[in-house]
Amino acid sequence: MSRLLLSLHSLSSRIHRVLYNLTMDELDGRLLVLLDAEPRIGVLECSRRLGVARGTVQARLDRLVAGGVIRSFGPQLDPAALGFSVTAFVTLEIRQGRGHAAVAADLAGVPEVLEAYTITGSGDMFCRLVARSNADLQRVIDAVLEVPGIVRTSTVIALATQVQYRVLPLVDAAVTTKAD
Repeated sequence: MSRLLLSLHSLSSRIHRVLYNLTMDELDGRLLVLLDAEPRIGVLECSRRLGVARGTVQARLDRLVAGGVIRSFGPQLDPAALGFSVTAFVTLEIRQGRGHAAVAADLAGVPEVLEAYTITGSGDMFCRLVARSNADLQRVIDAVLEVPGIVRTSTVIALATQVQYRVLPLVDAAVTTKAD
């Protein structure tokens, strides 16, 4: 069932991008920068600061959401502040025959697995996960290894974050590329 939902979500995202033929302009870029800096700002305040009509801001937001550019208006949570101060990256080798989707669905049941990607190279899947401590990391890795189809893991522990997750530089690049 979850595979079907993932496929439908992926198809829906592609259809929206085609239907809305999402091209970003300078106003879209300014709106996204403003929302990133102040996620709790309202549409009316956005329109005031951007110097455009409220309806224009709402239409832009609707288009950016429908096109998949804005995925969420929810808060960004910090795992360390929740007590999960260890971040690790794990390369998984998967037994052939079970499939990546089945493994991914099972990995989604491990709360400490934040992301999982199928990859090229020496492994089959790459995960970012968190743990409360280095000792707790062993428990999390053991939980990952219990997922049927995972043969082996290779883990590296992050010591410090040098560049936080960010997307705003891409907004500028998208606006600049479309303008050229």
